[in-house]
Parts: sequence; structure tokens; C-alpha cells
Amino acid sequence: MAFERLSERLQAVFRQLSGRGKLGERDVDEALREVRRALLEADVHFRVVKEVLERIRARAVGEEVLSSLTPAQQVIRIVRDELTELMGGANQGIAFAPQPPTVILLCGLQGSGKTTTAAKLAFRLKQQGRRPHLVAGDLYRPAAVEQLQVLARQVGVPCHTGGPQAAGDAVEAAAQGVAAATEQGADAVLVDTAGRLQVDAEMMEELRRTRDRVKPHEVLLVLDAMTGQEALNVARAFQEEMELTGLVLTKTDGDARGGAALSARAVTGRPIKFVGTGERVEQLEPFHPDRMASRILGMGDVLTLIERAESAMDQKEAQRLTERIREAHFTLEDFLEQLRQVRKMGPMDEILGMLPGLPGGAGSLKGLQVDERELGRVEAIIQSMTPQERRNPQIIDGSRRRRIARGSGTQVQDVNRLLKQFEQTRTLLRQVAGAPLGAGRKASGGKAARGLGRLFRGRR
Repeated sequence: MAFERLSERLQAVFRQLSGRGKLGERDVDEALREVRRALLEADVHFRVVKEVLERIRARAVGEEVLSSLTPAQQVIRIVRDELTELMGGANQGIAFAPQPPTVILLCGLQGSGKTTTAAKLAFRLKQQGRRPHLVAGDLYRPAAVEQLQVLARQVGVPCHTGGPQAAGDAVEAAAQGVAAATEQGADAVLVDTAGRLQVDAEMMEELRRTRDRVKPHEVLLVLDAMTGQEALNVARAFQEEMELTGLVLTKTDGDARGGAALSARAVTGRPIKFVGTGERVEQLEPFHPDRMASRILGMGDVLTLIERAESAMDQKEAQRLTERIREAHFTLEDFLEQLRQVRKMGPMDEILGMLPGLPGGAGSLKGLQVDERELGRVEAIIQSMTPQERRNPQIIDGSRRRRIARGSGTQVQDVNRLLKQFEQTRTLLRQVAGAPLGAGRKASGGKAARGLGRLFRGRR
């Protein structure tokens, strides 16, 4: 998961700082040396690290911190503010044209995820009530056009491939595709383009001709976050040639360092507009620098968690479930339905990491060892129960447990563990639902997160 290592290192630094009470200039310098080391290990560009640390130190050794009643918290706030500013300050979405359609050109190296990102962005725009169309402009990579057509059908949007007169000309195919989409009433047109294994003059010349022909309102560079420092070199080269309007970072779920996200905006001067968090078409999120900075520092990200829940969960079902929890009627049937909806939100460890109020922040969840395969085993066990057993787990005796284990392909110990931890989770959920706002609810939230983490922990 993106920023995992950086988050762990920074949270460890600030825990040490918090235990010192009054801070002196030497304490701040010692902490900033660790922050510098953490940023460099996270693959943040060394010039970016130097600039941001100079700004942090200038504020941290001033009257603002050293005379504060809570100096450690002030330092953390300064670091959060500077990380937020480093990543762009505020979210910047698509700049839509006053007169539709808005043409969005996606460019990048081969394998960066342009085609998938085009489909994801089309899905997102459709969810917002717009009429997006896709245009296949990559005529070189084998099956690239077919891949975009399959994704378009999956998303439920038209895909244009250019007419016969294009005859293998990518620029002409893109132009014809945009014209066809405009004629059919599209209000957003996403143009996929060809990439190369590395930046070369031929690719850039074709992209420039495509840009000049289709006149896009947005030119988005799709960057593979897992390529680390190389992503910054690619971004710089594309910015010089293509006059980018924004960046999209892909494969952030596979990059534990995250330095590309922290450096890309500073290196190019262009905002990161979206991040890809997984392979599914719905796993593209707007990039919010302030929320990301809070997550890095273990402060949680409740707003993103709420947005994911709202998009993944049925509101009427959620309300019904809340009432059942409050009335102590929460059953394994309810739990199974909730489990299926939660799985739509993303990996469990990532969801838990967005919850504030956990000791040590999101890094403390590392010891939970959340195993996604365990979710499937839990579902299989519950489905092997009778409706009566799901509604009243107290009737599940030894013989029933053996039958359930055989039916789900698991062990009796697995059934026992599920039943025990489900009961603990039900108790915690009732506490969260009934807790007053403030510190009590915050503490209960941390307990509930740990309880859910134990429920989904892999077998050892």
C-alpha cells in the first residue's frame, strides 16, 4: 500500500517527539534528520526533500513551536501542512469545457495503465451523470483496441476506433473518434494513445500531432507509481514536450514507498488529479493532498472512507443495519451482507487504515496481518449454516460445527474462531453505535477496528 513505509517511519519519529514535553532546537533538528531519512527512503527526490525540510525547520524552530504548550503536536501539524502543500495543496479535478465535449488526452509510457485509466475515468464521469465516450488511439500495442472495447462494454460507454480511411494512422484515428463522439452527443471524450517502453522522439512527435489535431482541454500523464524515481524523469520529459494539465498515478496499491506522489507535482508543477488504487474500474479516486498527508501521519482519512462507503453501500440497507445493531439484533446474516458491501470498498487493511483514533495510527494495524483470503473463508462458513443458525448462533453445538466445517471446506477451529470473534465484534459494534460523540466514540472506534481486524486475520 502506498506510503506504508513512510507512514511507519514518520509516526515512529513523532511518537518519540511527543514523549519529550518541552522541545528545544536540538530536539527539532534530530527529529527532522529522521524525517529526511524517511523521505529519501520513500523515494522522494532529494531536491524536493531539501526544500520541504528547509520550510519545515523555518517554522518548527520559531516561536510558533518552541513556546507552545504542545510543541510536538505543533511540529506534526507543520509537517502535515508542508506535505499537503508539497502534493498540491487542494484537489484539482477535471477542468470541463464551457461548451461540450471536454476532450481529455491520456498519454504515458507503455504499461503505465493508460487504457485502464481511460475506462476508469469514463466510469467515474458516467457515475457523475455525464455522457463519456472512449476513443482508441493506440494502434500499435497488440490487442490495445480490443482491450479498450472490452472495458467500454464493461463500463457501459461507447468506444470509437476510427474509420477505414484512418488506415493505421493513430492521429487520424483519434481525430475521427473525437468527431464521431461529438456527433453522437458525448460531453466528455477520453482519447487513449500509444506508448513506448521509453521516451523517444517518434512517440513525442505523434503525441504532439494528436494534441494539435484533437485540441484537448486536458492532457493527463499516466504514471506508474511503482517505477519510483524513473517516474519523475518521465514526468519531466512529458511536461517539456506536451504541456501537461495534470497527472494520474496508477498502481499506488502496489507501491509501499509513494515517493512519486510526493515529488511529481513539485517536479512538474502540475497537479496530481487522480490515483489508481486497484484493478477494478471503480478503483480510481480523486487525489486530495490534505487527506493523503493526514493518512501518512496516522490521522486517518474519514472523508475518503465515507465517500467509499456511500458509493459502495446501499443507503436503505445501511440504515436498516444500524437500527438492528442498536436494537441488538445484529445476526450472521446481517454480517454476511455487510461483509459483501465492505469488500466493494477495497482491501480491508486499507479501510482500517483510514480510521482515526488507533494507537500509533494506521501503522499499528500492521500487526493485524489482514488476509483477504480469510474473507472468503468467513463467507463460506456462514453460507454453510442454516438460516436458523445464522440468526441464532447460540444453537450451534459441536455436531453442527463439524457439519459447517465440512460444508465450507474449513476446520472446526475456524468455525469456533469465527463464532467467538463475531460475538466480540457484535458487542463492539453496539458500543460504537451507542457511544457519545467525542473521546468515548473515538476510543470505541479504535476497539472496533482492532476487533474487525482480528476477525479477518489470516490463519498462522
